Amino acid sequence: MTDFPGAPTGPRDGSRLRVLAAMSGGVDSAVAAARAAEAGHDVTGVHLALSANPQSFRTGARGCCTIEDSRDARRAADVIGIPFYVWDLAERFREDVVEDFIAEYEAGRTPNPCLRCNEKIKFAALLDKALALGFDAVCTGHYATVVRTESGARELHRASDMAKDQSYVLGVLDEKQLAHAMFPLGDTLTTKDEIRAEAERRGLAVAKKPDSHDICFIADGDTQGFLARHLGSAEGDIVDESGTKVGTHEGAFGFTIGQRKGLRIGTPAPDGKPRYVLDISPVDNRVTVGPAESLDVTALTAINPRWCGTPPTAPGTYTAQLRAHGGETEVHAEPLNGAELAVTFTEPVRGVAPGQAIVLYDGTRVVGSATIATTRRVSAAA
Repeated sequence: MTDFPGAPTGPRDGSRLRVLAAMSGGVDSAVAAARAAEAGHDVTGVHLALSANPQSFRTGARGCCTIEDSRDARRAADVIGIPFYVWDLAERFREDVVEDFIAEYEAGRTPNPCLRCNEKIKFAALLDKALALGFDAVCTGHYATVVRTESGARELHRASDMAKDQSYVLGVLDEKQLAHAMFPLGDTLTTKDEIRAEAERRGLAVAKKPDSHDICFIADGDTQGFLARHLGSAEGDIVDESGTKVGTHEGAFGFTIGQRKGLRIGTPAPDGKPRYVLDISPVDNRVTVGPAESLDVTALTAINPRWCGTPPTAPGTYTAQLRAHGGETEVHAEPLNGAELAVTFTEPVRGVAPGQAIVLYDGTRVVGSATIATTRRVSAAA
């Protein structure tokens, strides 16, 4: 019987597990479920119905919440030879992910809905229900690795292939959740083309299905239009760093720190260089723009830290990732009263927005994550 690094321990012999495989309808989750079944585990597939009206979500192959995706997941489960169910988590998803997304933008912050979905849905609501039904683990198609230490504790590490690593969006998982998590794709050095080839060899029709992109609950990919429909249009001023009006907008919620495109500023900058969003003030519906160098951040404070293991109690030096597909940068981080995290960057970083997640790493190990609350910039004017 084969197994995966850091796999959960079964209730009897520590090997054969009852596994609930979350199947989105894509190729990664299908291959992950197939590998778990091939390893000898007792696997059941489940597709999460996350919309009360799935036809309103993205159609085709780009989303993960459509009727087509549910059917693709069912067909994959039939080929693998495992039981399959659809679980309705639409209400929980609306409350914990969609409404949170809208509220964060309304407050002038930039949320990450995929990270919130992992925290609140896949490894909270889904895992809680799985454990209540007697399952030992939840299996997903994420590219990350769980490592079991000599003491039996679980650590979350980057995937073997950094190009596909998804540990950033899993940085919200605590040690208890990691003890029941299985990522069969994380420890493989195969390319995405090879994963598709494996799916084809297994007879899975999703082998050639395109990857999902954008935000699954925004049907047309128009985030600004989605927010306008929920929050309404409200004309406001776009100003430069001196407070001079240089343009107007239809809602401050439609912008994010570091944004360059779509500003529609009629007055060029004195130096002729592009301008970027530096600040978003929902109170007076004002957006401040300025030069790229004014985006440089030297430090930040983050809130609601979640630790993938024992929380650090003293300051330390780590690397940090600030975006799902961003690089790493060296930081000095200090926990404050258990509820905040003070972070100083060795070198200034650009375009850091409140609401984003900062994930700390010690080598390949994920230490934990927190939500950025405030930033300190190089520019005194900012």
